[in-house]
Formats: sequence, structure tokens, C-alpha cells
Amino acid sequence: MMEDLSNILNAWPYEQGKLNVRTIEGVDGREILQLRLELGIIQMELHGRPDGIKQNGYPSLLAFLQSNEISGGLDSNICRQLREEGVQRSHRAAALFALSRWAEVIRDCDDNLELFNLCRSSAIELQDKNALEQFRAAVIALKARSAAELALANTSSIEAMAALDRGLSALEEALGQDFMSSNEAQLLQGMKEALFPQLPTSEKVDLQERLKVAISNENYELAAILRDEIRLLPD
Repeated sequence: MMEDLSNILNAWPYEQGKLNVRTIEGVDGREILQLRLELGIIQMELHGRPDGIKQNGYPSLLAFLQSNEISGGLDSNICRQLREEGVQRSHRAAALFALSRWAEVIRDCDDNLELFNLCRSSAIELQDKNALEQFRAAVIALKARSAAELALANTSSIEAMAALDRGLSALEEALGQDFMSSNEAQLLQGMKEALFPQLPTSEKVDLQERLKVAISNENYELAAILRDEIRLLPD
């Protein structure tokens, strides 16, 4: 009877159409993240690997590999384990985003991007080098959205705009010339357009000053972006 989870599940009913997330206090006082699914509950640690399993004494396999050189590159088994760890971290990032825990979302996105880079640079097999690249744009966009929300929480519209610009630049690097047709770029651009009317006068002046500096430094790509932002500002 003690193994029956019915009481736990009934105490937290699943709600269709939303991400059901909460944090609870563990028996030792630590904060734990839980995600309610239709058929159960996923429980995740807030630090290290979401499943809490140490990797050769390190908080994650990524941390272990970053601290210990693996001669000959990463074989397919290690790459598979890295992908599994990355999936865990992506689930946690999505749950943390639903809780508005922006800094922790950024942390998990940064770790996953490092994981992607490690596989791309060090995997022995070509398929392992490329396996995670399909997810890069989504992680970049999630990081940019979280950084913008964190800036807005600190009442800095201009830093929110800068975070979205950094995200768009990273997407362009990852996706090439067609990046603006991607769903991720359109999402970030939509957030930028929604922010323009909220910029106070001082921040509009700051955009104009940044434009002058970009032109004087012959940074014409940045200047073009700033001109587009200024044109969207209300008179």
C-alpha cells in the first residue's frame, strides 16, 4: 500500500493545457522541482543534474568532461549520455521558465549550449557531432527570452532589448541567412516590437547615442539594427 502513489497524485490534480510545475521542500530542507504529467510526477533537483546522480564525483557529465580531457574524442556512448543529460536539463529549464525563475533558466541554457558545443567539437562520429544541432535555435531563443524577462523584472527595458538583440545575433550565427524566417527569430522580434512603446525617453536617447557610436566605429550591421529600432519608437 505504501507504494501506491494515488494519494500524492490526487492531492495535485493534472490540469490539461498548462505546464503543471511547483517547488517543494525535501526531507532535508532542500528545494525540489516537480513537474506534474498526466500519468505521474517528475521530480528534479535544482542544481547539478536534474536526476541528482553524480558523474564520477562531479555534479554532471558535462562538468566532468569539461574538467577532464578525454583522449581521442567522445565516443558514441558518451555522446548518448550527454544527450540524455541535455534532455533532462531542457525539461528543467522549461519548468523553471514557467515559474519565472529566469536566472536558473539562463544557467541551464548556457550549460546545454556548452554541451552542444562539446559534442560538435569532440564527438568522433559525424552523426554525434550533428545530433543536437537541431535544438540549438530553441535553446538560444529560450535563453534570450529569459534574459529579457529578467531585465524587465529589474525594470530595465533597454537591457531587455539588448538581450533580445544578442539572441537574434546568436540565431543568425547558428542558422545563417535564413534565420529571420525561423520561428525562434520571429518570436524574439515580436518581443522587441512589443517592448518599443515601453521605452522611456532616456532609453530612446540611449538608442540614438548607440547609433552614433556604431556609425563612428563603422559597425554598420549594428547601426542598421538600431535604426530599425528607432523607427519603431512612438513620436
